[in-house]
Amino acid sequence: MTTLLPALALHGGAGTITAASLSADDARRYHQALHDIAAAAQALLLEGGSALDAVCLAVQMLEDCPLFNAGHGAVFTHAGTHELDAAVMDGRDLRAGAIAGVSRLRNPVHAARAVMDDGAHVLLAGAGAEAFAQERGLAFVDPTYFSTPMRREQLERVRAAGRVVLDHDGAAAVAADAARTPLDEDRKMGTVGAVAVDRHGHLAAATSTGGMTNKRVGRIGDSPLIGAGTYADDRWAAISCTGSGEMFIRAAAAYDVCARMRYAGQSLAEATDAVVHQSLPAIGGTGGLIAVDRHGNLALPFNTEGMYRAHVRGAEAPVTAIHR
Repeated sequence: MTTLLPALALHGGAGTITAASLSADDARRYHQALHDIAAAAQALLLEGGSALDAVCLAVQMLEDCPLFNAGHGAVFTHAGTHELDAAVMDGRDLRAGAIAGVSRLRNPVHAARAVMDDGAHVLLAGAGAEAFAQERGLAFVDPTYFSTPMRREQLERVRAAGRVVLDHDGAAAVAADAARTPLDEDRKMGTVGAVAVDRHGHLAAATSTGGMTNKRVGRIGDSPLIGAGTYADDRWAAISCTGSGEMFIRAAAAYDVCARMRYAGQSLAEATDAVVHQSLPAIGGTGGLIAVDRHGNLALPFNTEGMYRAHVRGAEAPVTAIHR
């Protein structure tokens, strides 16, 4: 079997992240978190771990990090609750698992992986998803675990303005309304995700999110929808998306990258660029994605001011970035 150089990319969301509003201390915190998470997944890959295990580890760590809107520190719904979504896909055989609208699972990505491993279904939602996870012995927490005071403050300001906003795009507007320096919590990004190729050439993708601030209860975005926010196929690429979920659903954004490579003969760079800078903007879609192909080529395009991201190849030091 051919041995390849493993590669991995991860994101912590894309949107309005102006350099002026992000303090040097905040930037260092994000860079350090992205670096440490990428390094942990890299170590797993270098030890011979699978792409699937690597992306699940990276997303679990992103869910546990309060800097990002997934798991601990997730945004609130209009009702002041949390509804979390996640998906996992294995490029080897197109197996996939996803959960949506859960509020007590510490790590939604673990539940998505369990759904995939079980194999009976692809997507479970709400109480049924939580019952399934409980049967599998996954960790549960009180819903208050996901809350932070600043997330609550963010909800109240956005709700008072009568808006539903992407966490990352709401930051600038909320800060302007408050006529003060933006809070760290207001600048947290939305969806998190990871993609990887392991030394055997297998691909995998995982995505997790807390959704949109002040979203209607029951709203489900692109993250747990296979082909919209998450997709992986060993023949072509693994993709994890972040941004205006409704538009990514309408564009079948993640799958479209693979379709362009398969049917139009486009490279990974060409396919991801077309989706992010042509297809999505044509219907008002904002955000970005991360992708890796079976040769280890990486693409991390976005059409917003910034995207929290990191990538690593082989034993090289992880590279992190926020702006262009």
